[in-house]
Amino acid sequence: MLVNRRTFLAATATVAAMGPFVSRARAADFSWKFGHGFPATHPLHVRAVEAAERIKKDSNGRVDIAVFPNSQLGGDSDLLAQVRSGGIEFFSTGGLILSTLVPVASINGMGFAFKDYDAVWKAMDGDLGSYVRKGFDKVGLHSFERIWDNGFRQVTTRNKPINGPEDLGNFKIRVPVSPVYVSLFKALGGAPASINLGEVYSALQTGVVDGQENPLVVADTAKFYEVQKYCSLTNHVWDGSWIVMNGRAWKSLPDDLREVVSRGFNESGLQQRQDIAGLNSALQASLAQKGLVFNTTDPEPFRAALRKSGFYKEWKAKYGDEAWGVFEKSVGALT
Repeated sequence: MLVNRRTFLAATATVAAMGPFVSRARAADFSWKFGHGFPATHPLHVRAVEAAERIKKDSNGRVDIAVFPNSQLGGDSDLLAQVRSGGIEFFSTGGLILSTLVPVASINGMGFAFKDYDAVWKAMDGDLGSYVRKGFDKVGLHSFERIWDNGFRQVTTRNKPINGPEDLGNFKIRVPVSPVYVSLFKALGGAPASINLGEVYSALQTGVVDGQENPLVVADTAKFYEVQKYCSLTNHVWDGSWIVMNGRAWKSLPDDLREVVSRGFNESGLQQRQDIAGLNSALQASLAQKGLVFNTTDPEPFRAALRKSGFYKEWKAKYGDEAWGVFEKSVGALT
């Protein structure tokens, strides 16, 4: 009995001594929320969850980030308001939504600005991305160095492929509810109609519009291949998803945890880019099997048409000389 009692007392003392350590290990110093509108199967959500797990591990449990997909915490506009107020700490969306707060965030959406992904990452990982991030800083948001990928947008049509700007003359095409996209296709001679995404299939089916433009993943998941025959790989607009964080929350982190959080999101961002590249390649093959006929296009005639129409000059005036100078330094002369 004496041995057992001594053993019990020793064990109790050990547990008592460990108590504060165990408590600290279980309770995070920073428990945060990350909201976005992508489905749970999308590479952005999958990699965001992976980043959160890595951050929790590398911070020894001090930073715990819960990721909520499918607009569970609100739509994009609401999530943007929440991340600014501190209702949530992280939010991810493309430049068009963020441009309502930081106008220059949509500058990467200029038509035919990027020839390929090499040009995209050179710009967005370089001076152009840095310039946009400074815009976020000014409104109390912190953005991470690696923008995530949403992909290039392509045009699908019912009656003919799009090989050059002349094929868009008076062409009825659905575009998002966005001044940038409406302006782009008007400048190319088209007849754009802003229609909410959920109504596009019906609009294509009934002939309200003859085509639409979206990344391939949308053409696949929305089953546009059932009411479209051609897919022209125009790469007319590239967009990405910024991971933005409430500025006060970012400043509350000690330097060592800032490094952990930044590394987690930046490394996962690079992996998410690879996911999207692989997904696009597989989708083209899959959509071809479902009946879509693919063709590639030369971007230069489209750029020439946009220059002639004054599209680039119009948007240069809206963004300002400084922002446009950084933009053209990154992508080449457009005006």
